[in-house]
Amino acid sequence: MKRIVNFNSFNVFSIEKEIWDVEYHNHNFYELIIIENGKGFHHLNDITFPYKKGDVFLLRPSDGHEFSIKSKTKFIYIKFTEQYIWEDLLSNKKNELKKVVQLLMEDHSFVYESVIKSKTDRIHLLQLARILLHEFSHKNTYSKEITADLFSSIITILIRNTMQNATTKKLIAQNVSRIERILYYINVNALDADKMKIENLAKEFMLSPNYISIYIKKQTSFSIQQHIIQHKIKTAEKLLLQSYYNISEIADKLGFNDASHFNKIFKTYKEISPSEFKKRSIVK
Repeated sequence: MKRIVNFNSFNVFSIEKEIWDVEYHNHNFYELIIIENGKGFHHLNDITFPYKKGDVFLLRPSDGHEFSIKSKTKFIYIKFTEQYIWEDLLSNKKNELKKVVQLLMEDHSFVYESVIKSKTDRIHLLQLARILLHEFSHKNTYSKEITADLFSSIITILIRNTMQNATTKKLIAQNVSRIERILYYINVNALDADKMKIENLAKEFMLSPNYISIYIKKQTSFSIQQHIIQHKIKTAEKLLLQSYYNISEIADKLGFNDASHFNKIFKTYKEISPSEFKKRSIVK
């Protein structure tokens, strides 16, 4: 996979394309992409889904992506580093906001659709992005300060939409318990076999490998493996609905032994086979 490297801590620009001519790639920075107009398909982490005007995509450095354009599309790009977020944007912000931004930056769970759900916020964020682009491009008096404030507003709108998630609301509480942090860690890293090894999970939370399994089962009534499987089932639902992968490919992607094993586990948790789940969703 091609890797695009950028040495600027913050950059804003727009491009308009009828044909996408950049190969599948990832970056060494974070990237916020706003669709100003146009439509087509976004290929993100090997998943394909449609995009349209007003959609907003937040890409982490490890995310691989490219676009397929159906009608001429104008993209607004905001590229930034983690250092810019902490040193230039959040230095004077409240601790609660800092916690949410950290979750936003660290959450590597599968997110394929636009991160903005509110219709009103979609309109407002697009307007802010246009003003940000103008200020960044023209370098007028106080443009740097205005640019930082505009980007801060954009990030805050992202946070407001992210906070609709009940799990995120819990995690930003003043005192996040150890079990909540462990469950969040499992949710984010469930597909990473190395991070899910008992010894690595135990080391992350400073517990003994022998005790962490007992602790999680006692606190939640579910084993570590059950939590991992539940996350894989949720991810499987998204893959079945949002991709063209067949059952065997999804089984392989999620780390199941084979399609038969995946079918058995999926049916145990959903009381329906993966193929039937996909058929019923299409009918709806």
